Amino acid sequence: MTLDPADHARLEALVTQEVERRVGDLRKELKEELDALRDRTVGNRVTMVVFSGDLDRVIAALVIATGAASMGMEVSMFFTFWGLSALKKERQLGGKNLLEKAFSLMTPAGIRGLGVSKMNFGGAGALMLRKMMKDKDVASVEELFALAREMGVRMVACSMTMDIMSVKEEELIDNLELGGVATYLGDASDSKVTLFI
Repeated sequence: MTLDPADHARLEALVTQEVERRVGDLRKELKEELDALRDRTVGNRVTMVVFSGDLDRVIAALVIATGAASMGMEVSMFFTFWGLSALKKERQLGGKNLLEKAFSLMTPAGIRGLGVSKMNFGGAGALMLRKMMKDKDVASVEELFALAREMGVRMVACSMTMDIMSVKEEELIDNLELGGVATYLGDASDSKVTLFI
């Protein structure tokens, strides 16, 4: 049986239409599967909680943050409790009650006032660590902090902890983000690496 050219063209059009429909269905199915997989994968990011206000631990957090940023990863640092001390630029006592003033005086007033976690010897440990870093040509904590900010590391101060510890926004360095646990969890849920320091 031979098809006349008009029937052949109609048959070819029908076959093309059916192939396009099936390919379209397959593309749609594939897109849905990829979207479902995308929801289960994480982004190229690192999220950390900086809980400690110890100089050596803050240095470690900043080294990891700058290292990850240099690898092209997005980095979020969530500073809470003692870690907030690293974000202070000054100590303010005005507007605080007696207990809040005492607490403010007992905590470091910025990154320069952080002590080390072991062998602090009334601050001598921090001085020794800073000297050893300088002698070994390692960036200071202040330089690491500035580098992290320059590299786009997202720094978030825990607003709930600020309230508990009576830390005012004016006491903190400029251009910080304030956030709560939802901010941290949002970042952490999309991170390859999450750390608690």
